[in-house]
Amino acid sequence: MTMTVGELFVALVLIALALLLSNAIRLLLPWLRRLFLPSSVIAGLLLLLLGPEVIGRFTPTLFEESPGLFPAYVQESWSALPGLLINVVFAALFIGKAIPGIRTIWLRAGPQVVVGQTMAWGQYVVGLTLALLVLAPVFGMNPMAGALIEIGFEGGHGTAAGMADTFADLGFAEGADLALGLATVGIVSGVLIGTIMINIAARRGVVTLSKEEEVPDDTLRDDERPSTEEFSEFKKDLTQEAGTTDPLSLHIGLVGIAIVIGWLLLSGLQWIEQVTWASDGGLEILAHVPLFPIAMIGGVIVQLVIMRFGLEHHVSTRTMSRIAGTALDFTIVAALATLSLTTLSDYFLPFLLLSVAGIAWGLFVLIVIAPRVIPHHWFERGIGDFGQSMGVTVTGLLLMRMADPKNESGALESFGYKQLMFEPVVGGGLFTAAALPLIAEFGALAVLIFTALLTFGWLAFGLLYFGRMVPRRGKGRWQGSQ
Repeated sequence: MTMTVGELFVALVLIALALLLSNAIRLLLPWLRRLFLPSSVIAGLLLLLLGPEVIGRFTPTLFEESPGLFPAYVQESWSALPGLLINVVFAALFIGKAIPGIRTIWLRAGPQVVVGQTMAWGQYVVGLTLALLVLAPVFGMNPMAGALIEIGFEGGHGTAAGMADTFADLGFAEGADLALGLATVGIVSGVLIGTIMINIAARRGVVTLSKEEEVPDDTLRDDERPSTEEFSEFKKDLTQEAGTTDPLSLHIGLVGIAIVIGWLLLSGLQWIEQVTWASDGGLEILAHVPLFPIAMIGGVIVQLVIMRFGLEHHVSTRTMSRIAGTALDFTIVAALATLSLTTLSDYFLPFLLLSVAGIAWGLFVLIVIAPRVIPHHWFERGIGDFGQSMGVTVTGLLLMRMADPKNESGALESFGYKQLMFEPVVGGGLFTAAALPLIAEFGALAVLIFTALLTFGWLAFGLLYFGRMVPRRGKGRWQGSQ
């Protein structure tokens, strides 16, 4: 596939226009705002609707060899973008954020680390069990389908899109479309089911909600106005010495350094693999690992250097979040715009089974495991892990804010610390990237045994260590206040 810079520019402009239109649609349709459906998802679905698999089937061909409303080079550009931009998202993840010590993270977020790890590894257990017992023997699917729940639900649209090349390299190209479909199901059902669970918890006295928080809107309340710290970040964004490069360009440069470091690390590891255990056609794992989880490690290295030399005041967390957010928006739109609806229809029943199984596991962890592992404010903290496991981190933050609008439980800080011991491994981390090659090399059963051991290991540790600190709440975990 080849494309010119001009063609890529046109593809990017169309995505930007679609994002603008999706924001206008959200303003005109209040029910979309109540669903908290991101503008990027709406924009991606809008471009998918206008593409060759929907409107393109019923309209005359406007461009040669390209049914739909867009020329072929636009579709090609959109197909290539997710695998590139996802590196920006993960490289910027930890740049500009303080990285505390392991002890500090564990003391504040240990119980949520246990719940999050149990949730993520259990998605592999559920998915691989389903793949071995039903999907492979009944529907003839590739056993790698067992990893789709974690990639689509826990990883989200960005991870699913970023792993498209890995799916294709391993002979399971349709898996990328299924993962994107699962990510869409996850984010919608995560918000809807999470909102229902919050209201059930409120009726049973587990959490206390005001009427305003039960039905959130887009208005800005006094407690949502920028804090002093946020205002300082804003000033940092705007601060620029005369004659220097624009701060945004400098921050993009830091992201570029993180990606280069990640690329060097991955290339080095792949070289070691090729000259050692894979030299005679043996086991290949790193050859199929995408760049983005290693780029995240590059970002951590950049941040450690920034902290080591006391340069934190030059790096704005707000600006880094904007860079990552913009890249993620474009990644999601491009991925959804090129989603294969034919694949989803061909694998509708397996897709439905994976969706139901993933949702059921998330609810089980929230209702049964979280109250037995998290000593205090189990629901406010557990609902964040549930939201993240069903969609993206923002879904978890949204549900936590709905359950605890003033953050009286401290769930927000614990959730943030948990990410440092969570995202480098699962939810788009190293194991998420390596899961498909591992299944291809060792088989689904071996990976199932491995992930089951980790799932039950984390669960047993949580029940025995943190479970002793859980106060008795009487009959059932859903009665009474905390």
